[in-house]
Amino acid sequence: MKQNQHVPERSDFSKGAVWRVILIQAVPLMVAQIVHLLYNIVDRVFIGHMPGGEGSLALTGIGLAFPITTIIAAFTSLLSTGGAPLFAIARGAKKEERAEKILNQVAMQLIVASILLSAVCFIWRRPILYLFGATDSSIGYADEYLKIYLCGTLFAMLSTGLNSFINAQGFPSHGMITIVSGAVVNLILDPIFIFGLHMGVKGAALATVIGQAVSCLWVLGFFFSDVSMYHFHADQWAPEWSILKEIIALGTTGFIMQGTNSLVQITCNIMLRSYGGDLYLGAMTVINSIREVLSLPASALSQGSQPVISYNYGARKYSRIKAAVRFNTIAAGIYTLAAWIAVILFPDWLMGIFTEDPEMIEIGSRAMFLYFFGFVFMTLQFTGQSTFTATKCVRRAVFFSLFRKVIIVVPLTLVLPGLGFGSDGVFLAEPISNVIGGTACFVTMMLTLYRRFPPDGEPMP
Repeated sequence: MKQNQHVPERSDFSKGAVWRVILIQAVPLMVAQIVHLLYNIVDRVFIGHMPGGEGSLALTGIGLAFPITTIIAAFTSLLSTGGAPLFAIARGAKKEERAEKILNQVAMQLIVASILLSAVCFIWRRPILYLFGATDSSIGYADEYLKIYLCGTLFAMLSTGLNSFINAQGFPSHGMITIVSGAVVNLILDPIFIFGLHMGVKGAALATVIGQAVSCLWVLGFFFSDVSMYHFHADQWAPEWSILKEIIALGTTGFIMQGTNSLVQITCNIMLRSYGGDLYLGAMTVINSIREVLSLPASALSQGSQPVISYNYGARKYSRIKAAVRFNTIAAGIYTLAAWIAVILFPDWLMGIFTEDPEMIEIGSRAMFLYFFGFVFMTLQFTGQSTFTATKCVRRAVFFSLFRKVIIVVPLTLVLPGLGFGSDGVFLAEPISNVIGGTACFVTMMLTLYRRFPPDGEPMP
């Protein structure tokens, strides 16, 4: 990057009202993620309404593939959530060459990781699916979906992993197009492949892969264009271990968050297979889809604030970081409370979007009431976790990623059903973890970080 290159004012996160800067970053990200979720969920809606009574079992099969797709997302997050905050901090400190080197290191490692992951998961996909809770009835659907989905691993990891570097430059609308373009293609192709060409779950997977390829081409085009302030350079692709260590150390938080999601999904699948059956597995697939949608605005707000916090951390504008934390907590808290109320009032309607099976709707509606209890406490987890990550508080970020899922959710999921709660115990583990884990994360962030920020311009103690 040329050192005298002009940096657009919108890329300088140390100026303007903090809440406005965050929203400028978060709203396009939110729109993009909504559309991204929409095309994933449309897959599930179309599959759940497949004719001939196949829908419920096919939906269960797709749910069994989730842990593997989540593992892929975890490795993407390892590199992107580790690299993007370091990239933004380097920008705030005006270390432009370091910022560009971080981008190139992440890009190359995304390519390497995608090739390895797709090969390993493809070769051992059926044993892995059985391990994750598949039965002889559902394995066919899960296998059909997964073997096609894995062909798009490179596209998925590059488009998602590099998109955070577009947002960190102050181009959230370009980042939004990355996801929207692929989503639109997927939405168009889904009904054609699933119903028109009678491809079923294979059609849903193929539409997803094509959509991911379109998103990937847009991301690569951005970095090869003059719009981007940073570009790819072959002489920066060789591993530079000092930088990669920093990326992996900070990205471990994102990796654990995604990886533990996979662990939780696997544990839930296994316990529901024992205490409920295929219908309960299908209901959990629907509930996970609803949770993804309802948690998205709060998640997008915290993700949109991360480059803003990291930039100001590099620029030593600590008062702006405090303002960002306050805004995130209040805005996300109001939203998650409203979402919780909506789940309590309309559970049958929400389940009915995904399935026509009255038994699954009945099971899912009861489970949702349990699963979403205390949903507002997710605000505390989002705000605390994103602040730790954005300011390079690696150990605390990693600990609280592990604490909520591995230390609380997984043990409770394994223990509660055997204590007399049955399948209800699987769904109760989540709200308990939200209350305990979210509160602990936020209080620790306030006491050990927020209150320790010095006056602007001074180094951290």
